[in-house]
Amino acid sequence: MQLPEVRGRLSHDKPLNDLTWLRVGGPADVFYQPADVPDLQDFLKALASDVPVFPMGVGSNLIVRDGGLRAVVIRMGRGFNYIEVAGNRVTAGVAALDAHVARKAAQAGVDLTFLRTIPGSIGGAVRMNAGCYGTYVADVFVSAKAVTREGALVTLTSEDLQFQYRQTELPEGWVIVEATFEGPSGDPDELAARMEAQLAKRDETQPTKDRSAGSTFRNPAGFSSTGKADDVHDLKAWKVIDDAGMRGARKGGAQMSEKHSNFLINAENATAADLEGLGEEVRKKVYENSGITLQWEIMRVGEPAAE
Repeated sequence: MQLPEVRGRLSHDKPLNDLTWLRVGGPADVFYQPADVPDLQDFLKALASDVPVFPMGVGSNLIVRDGGLRAVVIRMGRGFNYIEVAGNRVTAGVAALDAHVARKAAQAGVDLTFLRTIPGSIGGAVRMNAGCYGTYVADVFVSAKAVTREGALVTLTSEDLQFQYRQTELPEGWVIVEATFEGPSGDPDELAARMEAQLAKRDETQPTKDRSAGSTFRNPAGFSSTGKADDVHDLKAWKVIDDAGMRGARKGGAQMSEKHSNFLINAENATAADLEGLGEEVRKKVYENSGITLQWEIMRVGEPAAE
């Protein structure tokens, strides 16, 4: 593969297992860490159009299959993790962690507290319209900047992204580099206390000490699925998993958590095939039991290991 010259870092056959929260996955053909936005623009502009590109965050919501990725994986690092507050607007680089954005905003009296317990970075939060406690990224989103597959830097609005439940309409190969949010005002001490309470509740109800990728499946469509104020929250994915008898279910080193059955965990040296296979077994059992087809919330990419 002919690759353009870069000022950032390029490596070949980069193992991705240590870069995902589940600690599984084969190598990327090419792994690229841009030095800055112009470096990324030049790279994408010069890269052959038939070479697949996969932007990767901190791997908090991702299963990379055991055979790895036949693509250029782009991961932002230093230089893309800044957080700036001006009035009630918070602008963050794509690599800034959601929790750090929530904390810095709160210190400035801006309420983005819903981000505090969401694992991952801002790029993924925008891409997946992350949400918690009834608030979604779409509710506070102002704009984002992205580099297109042709290397142009563009500004994206809510209309461009078409926010939906746990998804957006971002063109293939585009790479988000920055996002701006606007939150309501709040007292810094009260916001800090709220986040502490959220963390305590999360640690009490979720397997935060295990290797997981957050919620495995979306809540069933029609139930807490739109993010709108009049949406109902009657049915949760964990409930239909429990009803199907799959709490604690295992396959190889993978397990549905005993503590929260919508969390798929790497309990003991699981492979990506173990994790994805168990998830598919859960989907099958839930459908057989309730007629509900669960949709994956964890992104699964790459190829299975060779036979």
